[in-house]
Amino acid sequence: MDRTDTLPTTPAEPEGPPRTTTRPEEHSPPAGRAPTWTRPALVVLLLGTGLLYLWGLAASGWANSFYAAAVQAGSVSGKAFFYGSSDAANSITVDKTPASLWLMALSVRVFGLNSWAMLVPQALCGVASVGVLYASVKRWYGPVAGLIAGAVLALTPVATLMFRFNNPDALLVLLLVGGAYATVRALETASTRWIVLAGVLVGFGFLTKMLQAFLLVPVFAGVYLLAAPTGLWRRVRQLLLAGLAVVVSAGWWVAVVELVPASARPYIGGSQGNSILELTLGYNGLGRITGDEVGSVGGGGAGRMGGGGGPFSGQTGLLRMFDGEVGGQISWLLPAALILLVAGLLVAGRAARTDRTRAGLLLWGGWLLVTGLIFSFMSGIFHAYYTVALAPAVGALVGIGVTVLWRQRRPRPAPVAGTPDEPVVVSRWQRWRPLAATVTLAATLAVTVWWAWVLLGRSPDWYPWLRTAVLVAGLLGAALILLAARLPRWLVPVVLGVGAAAALAGPAAYAAQTAATPHTGSIPSAGPAVAGGFGRGGFPGGRPPGGMAFPGGGQFPGDGRNGAQNGGQFPGFPGGGQLPGAPGGAQLPGAPGGAQLPGAPGGAQVPGFPDGFPGGGQLPGAGGGREGGGMGGLLDAREPSAALRELLERDSDDYTWVAATIGSNNASGYQLATGDPVMPIGGFNGSDPSPTLAQFQRHVAEHKIHYFVGGGGFRANGGSSAAQEISTWVAETFTAQTVDGVTVYDLSTGADAS
Repeated sequence: MDRTDTLPTTPAEPEGPPRTTTRPEEHSPPAGRAPTWTRPALVVLLLGTGLLYLWGLAASGWANSFYAAAVQAGSVSGKAFFYGSSDAANSITVDKTPASLWLMALSVRVFGLNSWAMLVPQALCGVASVGVLYASVKRWYGPVAGLIAGAVLALTPVATLMFRFNNPDALLVLLLVGGAYATVRALETASTRWIVLAGVLVGFGFLTKMLQAFLLVPVFAGVYLLAAPTGLWRRVRQLLLAGLAVVVSAGWWVAVVELVPASARPYIGGSQGNSILELTLGYNGLGRITGDEVGSVGGGGAGRMGGGGGPFSGQTGLLRMFDGEVGGQISWLLPAALILLVAGLLVAGRAARTDRTRAGLLLWGGWLLVTGLIFSFMSGIFHAYYTVALAPAVGALVGIGVTVLWRQRRPRPAPVAGTPDEPVVVSRWQRWRPLAATVTLAATLAVTVWWAWVLLGRSPDWYPWLRTAVLVAGLLGAALILLAARLPRWLVPVVLGVGAAAALAGPAAYAAQTAATPHTGSIPSAGPAVAGGFGRGGFPGGRPPGGMAFPGGGQFPGDGRNGAQNGGQFPGFPGGGQLPGAPGGAQLPGAPGGAQLPGAPGGAQVPGFPDGFPGGGQLPGAGGGREGGGMGGLLDAREPSAALRELLERDSDDYTWVAATIGSNNASGYQLATGDPVMPIGGFNGSDPSPTLAQFQRHVAEHKIHYFVGGGGFRANGGSSAAQEISTWVAETFTAQTVDGVTVYDLSTGADAS
């Protein structure tokens, strides 16, 4: 038990138990009308966020061409729109559910196909997310807490990146923040309507990025079950209704896809059996946790602290969110959020079950811990940009924690008297609480600026003065917070402003750099270059100049046009294998088994790597490939020359697909350049059995495909070999021609004989 002190009292109140718990009003913001500055401050926050997310938005072009091609297809084909097809001829879907594509495709239908029309909905999702987060936090903790939360979200570097990009994460964050807001409203009055709405929003989150949305289901449900102001069985019934809402809002599209015959819809990309359920539970579900992702080029990591992930994953473990790959994306205020979460729960103490301080902290803290731990230990493919899902929780916890502790630092009012015989009992914790709150705030700021100093040190040549300025200003602000009770009243806002500026300067600078830098490809990264990380490759935007990045830092130092020529090195592979010269038959003596590049048309193969790395994957340029982005067009689109584009557009109206090529990113570049459907053989990785060799041969015989473009695609982890079979058959059956360094086969010649 706490040691206590007895204070003198005066008779006033009737007999009762000693008052040892915190008054409810100490947990909640003062009632009454919001200050007059609240609305202008919110307007400034939202306008500033909009400016950050919209300024120069079109500089990234198509951004992630994989999704851009699907947006283009959905803007001209209703069937492609519904299923999320990669091409308007509906050969295969993207490897996600299509809700985010719907939003962008609608914008493109209205404003035409261009980068701005595609990316503006993403930016507006970001502005809306900041506004909804503000509203969620403000309801219980006041406008200051809401503004802090919104500002932290807006300035988180990975949020700036993803709200200016066309991946599904932008809409996912908005829907999940909306689900948290609905849960907050439901907790106020035990509202069935609001908790069901939370379920609906989570369900549409599934239609945006599948099972990632469901990570928050136990958090929302658990907090409601604990803190809703109604009886237990009514809470249970309400949660069952909310669960039904999740199933219906997420399941209607899944049911349609599963019930429609496979012959009447596109192939489900990312699956090996043409099944959305397989995709949900395997490649995009449990496979991301365990690393067992059939047809993927990543995964296979060990889920242990310090264990290794796949080639796209980095190291698993508790410190993953702080490492070189991820730290600069999300972790600037992550230590502060964790400290303030613990401190806030201590302040709530043994409050009533329905206490809002504790309920809010559990809601946002549960979001942060559940999602963060899954990200930290998942052994399958993990990309640093996934961490945008943590940004709302970090912002909310910082806003709530700072506000709650700042109120706690006020001296307690004089205790209400009991009776002469029963003095008021005040615990030592309650007497020392103002000092403890002050010290915690100062320590949190000091830890935050120290961590910013560490993160900025990972880019030592990027504004080196900023690192020192943040640390000095932050430590000064922490010292002044300790002395705040002794400072003149007018000086306190200045102290808080210095502390806030120091805490946000690092992420704000990273966010500004991110907004000013074009980002393309499948693995974008926020902020300046830092040491380490596959996606970053040590280069802004995650791409080496003129070369191609490989797992482990291996690089293809060719000129980006003829790839494997001139002795390109693979320093990241075992033994540091080299390409000693000519693109035909070049050998990798350092690779396991002495893997060879036989110089096959359409991209030399590397059959000797362990587990077939990448399972017979093709290296662009070794057989006539042109620039293909990371890993042979796997991670970025190929942009055709004018001559190649003119060739593909020739007689385009006579064919269902103007061309076919291995891998969705290869196909997306040609499709976006011509505006005509291009078949992505094998889906994203080139490892899906879509189409099979027999199906492809039938399409060729029916004059549905005009050209086959060589290069691209990887097969790993047991994926289908159909793409390699098709490539071999085409090379053996048709005559190759080279257009600006790209190998092309005209499938209309000799198609009947084939």
